[in-house]
Amino acid sequence: MFTENRKEIDPQPSAQETPAFSGPAAARPENNLALLGSATIMMVDDEPITMEVIQTFLEDAGYERFRLIEDSRLAFDEILELRPDILLLDLMMPNIGGFEILEKIRAHPQIGYLPVIILTSSCEAETKLQALDKGATDFLAKPVDPSELALRVRNTLAAKAYQDQLAYYDPLTNLPNRRLFLDRLQWSMRQADRQGSHLAVLHITLSQFKRVYETFGPEVSEQLIKQVANRIQDCVRSSDLVGYNSAGEKDSNVLFRIGGSEFSVLCTQLQQTESSAKAAARILDAMQSIFDIGGTEVQMPPSIGIAGYPGDADDIESLTQKAVIAAAQASEKGGAGFEFFSGEMNIKSLQRIHMEADLRHAIANNELLLYYQPKVSVKSNAVVGVEALIRWRKPNGQMVFPDQFIPLAEESGLIIPVGEWVLKTACAQLAAWQAQGIWISIAVNLSAKQFYAGTMIDTVSRIIDESGIDPSYLTLELTESLLMDDTSLAVGTLRGLTELKSKISMDDFGTGYSSLSYLKSFPL
Repeated sequence: MFTENRKEIDPQPSAQETPAFSGPAAARPENNLALLGSATIMMVDDEPITMEVIQTFLEDAGYERFRLIEDSRLAFDEILELRPDILLLDLMMPNIGGFEILEKIRAHPQIGYLPVIILTSSCEAETKLQALDKGATDFLAKPVDPSELALRVRNTLAAKAYQDQLAYYDPLTNLPNRRLFLDRLQWSMRQADRQGSHLAVLHITLSQFKRVYETFGPEVSEQLIKQVANRIQDCVRSSDLVGYNSAGEKDSNVLFRIGGSEFSVLCTQLQQTESSAKAAARILDAMQSIFDIGGTEVQMPPSIGIAGYPGDADDIESLTQKAVIAAAQASEKGGAGFEFFSGEMNIKSLQRIHMEADLRHAIANNELLLYYQPKVSVKSNAVVGVEALIRWRKPNGQMVFPDQFIPLAEESGLIIPVGEWVLKTACAQLAAWQAQGIWISIAVNLSAKQFYAGTMIDTVSRIIDESGIDPSYLTLELTESLLMDDTSLAVGTLRGLTELKSKISMDDFGTGYSSLSYLKSFPL
């Protein structure tokens, strides 16, 4: 049996406020002690009169939201569903006692943080110690003193608000973080099941953010993230994005910062997943304008992936993963855009996962090999050098060409060990030729990740020493765009490589970046 308070609690959050994350919601930065009266207080006691008296005391102190539970057997499920901000729990109850409920709360990963104040008629010190040992936040003896009760509740909520701010909110943007996103998503999926509604996750990535960070540094990057968060937040809160579901309830959209340059929008109470496209389109439109960071103008086109529940997945991990896959697909198309997840995307994603695992195996088991493409002198018609070209021969004999696995190696970071293997193998071949009196050069391509890893000079120096080659016959090939990614770092690395006596050449020159005059700044 439930005894409802005079002001009905709506377990579904309104569109005008951050949804009822319960405890975590109280931690929003704009909240303070004066606003703690909006907290939800749950009481579990087999004596209805006692709960009504306590509710009256707390209403006099300014609190408005209550849930009173007389049957302790129903308490845990209600706590899990409502996520109150604080629980006032009696110890001595029939069916299930307060200690058992407290132990279940503390053992549950999603509500283990819940503050619990024990209310009991027992005055024994052993009972108090046992309650605190099992995880009680505080302890009050019945009959409670009204002023003491109000003070304990207020102090407990204030402490919890501070702890939740640290645990559930991003300190840079004040947006709810990944931890709260996952908690909220699970709650929303249960609500969708009950209501027969849909929800969608919009995963937002900023593919150009890394370049901004590397070019302008952390201070500008942090200011950019703040501005991005504000723009998306304005879109999410926009009144014309709030629709109504079949039950006449307002849809709810909430923005989270998942980490780094990634955000997620959770759209709930949708009639269909496709309804979330309106929010995605609004975000894309808002992000088209240039960001001005202290006089530095930056463009930041987002890629948005959308996955829906229950259509695309039936669990949190799959749903979030599919939103990420869709965002990656949007990013591959270039520029700003959004994509809904599809089964075809999932197949491609699984293929990439399997290929990455196979590539790791190939590196460890010598499945990679080099072919040497000759460079012939026009004048003498003699071979004057070769270019090392990587291939991957699988155990079944299938040959995999670079355009099929090098982009994956770049994305996964495997290009570092692959690139080192290529350099080491090419130098070993060069050493063998030089030992036979064959003096031709070998050209090896370097990737951007290798070049900017910070270990390039040491790696090349070590391999030259280990192979014993004459380094003047080793040519390191770089692309024009690679050098333009970070010119100051590129100049330093190039100087270090030329000091090793190896040669540097630029591949694909004239594809749209540098002029001949600018090229003079590089020690080529």
